[in-house]
Amino acid sequence: MKSTRDQIEDIKKNGYSLDFATVFNHAFENYKKIALYSGLIILVFSIIAAVVFMGIMVAYFGAQAISKDFIENIENQQFTAIELVVQTVVVSVVAGITAPFGAGFLKMADSADKDVEFNVSTIFTYYKAPYFGQIFVAAFIPALLGTALANLIESSGILILGNIVSFTVSYFMYMSIPLIVFGNLGAIDAIKSSFIIVTKNPLNIFAFFIIGFLGSMVGFIACCVGIIFTVVFNSSMIYATYFAIFGTQSEEEDSIDSIGKYNVD
Repeated sequence: MKSTRDQIEDIKKNGYSLDFATVFNHAFENYKKIALYSGLIILVFSIIAAVVFMGIMVAYFGAQAISKDFIENIENQQFTAIELVVQTVVVSVVAGITAPFGAGFLKMADSADKDVEFNVSTIFTYYKAPYFGQIFVAAFIPALLGTALANLIESSGILILGNIVSFTVSYFMYMSIPLIVFGNLGAIDAIKSSFIIVTKNPLNIFAFFIIGFLGSMVGFIACCVGIIFTVVFNSSMIYATYFAIFGTQSEEEDSIDSIGKYNVD
């Protein structure tokens, strides 16, 4: 079977096709296998993250940090240029650090698809070498670019355009993380390859991008707490899209050590 690198070269030359119904049905069936387990994991870690966050806020700002007025003042505050730079870097670092956690749900989707047993430790699969560094960079760079451009535009008073820019960056990076965890590409190659894949079939990828997002939000619309059980639908959609394009052959046994050696011109 062709390597990911060779498949991407073919895509650059010839493009590729996707069957909407096949990808959607695959995503939905896969989601049903992981929804409950992943939802419980998200619930537990959301509580832990909320407690840690509030602890940091209270330690830094005092007890007033949990008041409604304080939160409203933060939301309405006009940040200086330096504060915006700091915010951009912090948001990007957080995106990089949490990206392997999100990638863990792709691993869970893959395990469920192959009827392989998975557990809580599956979520932390990519917090180890050689994956963590590559995933961090692949998440950090787009987050830095998207947040910086959004802040620059929003500082001019055009809030909705800033959101569109961030949304667009995420769209073009739709396949970057799967290309690292399943295709064994390095971060920069994964970013470039994701852009190639999206631009070669923009309408279908956009449809899956939107459906994955809206499917994740269903739990929020129906019941705010329910979002913890629907948010992983997006992971299933990304996984199913990657599967439809590349298949799920694993090169881990032979090429984990080669991550970062592939080049996409």
